[in-house]
Amino acid sequence: MAAAIAAESAARAEPSPPPAVLGHAPPGVSSPASAAPFEPPPVAPSITSDPADIELLDDVDLEVKIELGRTEMYIEDVLRLTAGSVVELDKLAGDPVDVYVNQRLVARGEVLVLNDAFCVRINSIQSPVAELERAS
Repeated sequence: MAAAIAAESAARAEPSPPPAVLGHAPPGVSSPASAAPFEPPPVAPSITSDPADIELLDDVDLEVKIELGRTEMYIEDVLRLTAGSVVELDKLAGDPVDVYVNQRLVARGEVLVLNDAFCVRINSIQSPVAELERAS
């Protein structure tokens, strides 16, 4: 009797394939689904969009920053800064400045003074493709 119980336990321990694999499935149990690989359709930029669509965004605030240059400093050097200190940047006078919109580089330009205020004349617009390549 012990041998029969051991044989029955061993039979239960061995995994048996599900009924669908054996070629038939019990009522109410479906067989595994198969699907063709999904390939998204190619997407091209739309140049025929309605100009009125962009007007929906006219009142959205954007953060615009003009970057003259950058530098790295040790904490002790920053702590020594006083009125009249000079901080050297990585760009030369006359080099183009970077124009960022919402932290994305969108253009380069030159600094001008107009009516005693600084302004920037845009010299080149960054290509969105170049921005994507730079980010990856």
